[in-house]
Amino acid sequence: MDMYHKSISHEKRESLELAEGSRESEWNYPSFVRDIFHGKLSWDLIYPFPEQSESDRRIGTEYLEKIKGFLQANLDPDEVDKTGEIPPHVVKGLVDLGAFSMKIKPEYDGLGLSQINYNRAMHLVASYCGSTAVLLSAHQSIGVPTPLSFFGTPEQKKKFLPRFRKGAISGFALTEPVAGSDPRTMKTTATPVEGGKFYLINGEKLWCSNGNIADILIVMCQTPLKMEKGKEKKQITAFIVETNSPGFEVAYRCSFMGLHGVKLGLLKFKDVKVPRENIILGEGEGLKLAFITLNTGRLTVPAAVTGMSKWCLSVSRRWAKERRQWGSPIGEHEMVAEKLADMASDTFAMDAVTWLTSHMADAKKLDIRLEAAIAKLFCTEKSWKVVDDTLQLRSGRGFETSLSLKGRGETGFPVERVFRDSRVNLIIEGTSQIMRLFIAREALDPHLRRLKPLFSSRTSLGGKIQALISMGFYYIFWFPVLWLPCFAPASITRLPAPLKNHMMFVQSTGKRLAREMFVKMVIYQQRLESKQNLLARFVDIGTDLFVMACVCSYASSISGKKAAAESASPIELADLFCCQARARIAAQFSGVWNNNDKKTNRIAKNILSDKYEWMENEIIK
Repeated sequence: MDMYHKSISHEKRESLELAEGSRESEWNYPSFVRDIFHGKLSWDLIYPFPEQSESDRRIGTEYLEKIKGFLQANLDPDEVDKTGEIPPHVVKGLVDLGAFSMKIKPEYDGLGLSQINYNRAMHLVASYCGSTAVLLSAHQSIGVPTPLSFFGTPEQKKKFLPRFRKGAISGFALTEPVAGSDPRTMKTTATPVEGGKFYLINGEKLWCSNGNIADILIVMCQTPLKMEKGKEKKQITAFIVETNSPGFEVAYRCSFMGLHGVKLGLLKFKDVKVPRENIILGEGEGLKLAFITLNTGRLTVPAAVTGMSKWCLSVSRRWAKERRQWGSPIGEHEMVAEKLADMASDTFAMDAVTWLTSHMADAKKLDIRLEAAIAKLFCTEKSWKVVDDTLQLRSGRGFETSLSLKGRGETGFPVERVFRDSRVNLIIEGTSQIMRLFIAREALDPHLRRLKPLFSSRTSLGGKIQALISMGFYYIFWFPVLWLPCFAPASITRLPAPLKNHMMFVQSTGKRLAREMFVKMVIYQQRLESKQNLLARFVDIGTDLFVMACVCSYASSISGKKAAAESASPIELADLFCCQARARIAAQFSGVWNNNDKKTNRIAKNILSDKYEWMENEIIK
């Protein structure tokens, strides 16, 4: 048993070292979220809420009208769900509209849409057909166009990018049957041959979106180990692979709960020969490419799920007015009214986060790795709740399929299909659990940088003493400041009363968050990494603080506009969201010090040791 634990510890250490060596190690630009986790409110980074230029908005609006008209005239999402196929004429029509080259620069025959306009397009498509949204977003958000635009050589860009305007489809092949979020277990290899001029790829990839129909893939492979500081270091390298290469095989198409029109499955590579010039970014830089690509790639998911949530809100609103029970519309019953209000305020918050992070990506003045991760985490979890509540409000009609509803003469709202399609959003591009660990690691980075020399075997005694003195000087000033009263900038004090109060809460609570994280770090030190539930509570607090700030900035920016003035004020939506977020934050802070983590861990160990197998009685296994 001791040897087993030592083995696990060694494997875990290898995984952590591989991830650490591949993550972005520098913070070259400001980050609103990173500052929040360290007790600083950098309000000027998100206020006033950024606005799209009129010329760029016009470009996006014109393109959205084309996409909308085409899809409504040519695509039946229920048929896609039933047959598992997006019709070829629809794919060709999307090619003709440039939908596979939205983010590619015009110099490579792309449309050159901004991140905002691209996200607007995905927001629209996802509200109509989830499978089509995945086809387009997997191709562009994490498929070949994005990493190639970021890291490709001029020759690579010239060779591959123009092909997407002509209809080539791409994907990103990372996951394997035995390798998910831990890339250390990756088995696919790329072996140099002919003096290193070519590589032979062997292995399998699983669940690569668009993989079964892709013309070009980014494929992550193990390349030969390298010696670094006297130790062997695993090399993960990204290759551009054309799927018409001999030895490539689509071995299986997977079938899923939802998104029946997506084509992904098991891909096999047997001596697939690729030239060295198809390496992208550099040998051993594959995971770094993946991490950086995901920073902006994740922003598509919030846009998509927000579009889906708005569709759900529309269905729920109409149904709550139309359906009558006990003499009045169900929307007037308090428990239903609460769901409607929650849907509206949460969707408003998703909107704020989606468009703020989209603007950040376009501006390229901020480090958005934390903002993008939180946008993905927050929007997918809130959207799932909106979809679930929509099905609950529609009750039997929510559980019934759209085709069945139409078959008996009712309006075929496809809530059941949307429910199935949306569940995967909490899994793709980083599960909610992985996202919380990623956010926690990045949020703690400034502290870990200061602590690293103290725990490193490579640091001399003199170096450790110097690091300890430097830490002491920093924290002797930093920590007491977190206890000082908050003085809000003038731009906050001029906000409408409810928003001003909420932003004062964000500022003071950010200091409390920083204090308590630091105290727990001092208590647990290196063991903090294993306290995942504790870290998750801190992440959830930071997430709600960030979203509250987004919501207040967003509501303030649109509250005076004519469209908003003629209807209900967005300030009341922001106020409701913030009030509920404050309640969640209070519960999470309570859980930091008073929780059942030890009990749950003990029970989980007993379950894994089969000590509760007696509960699995009188069932068919």
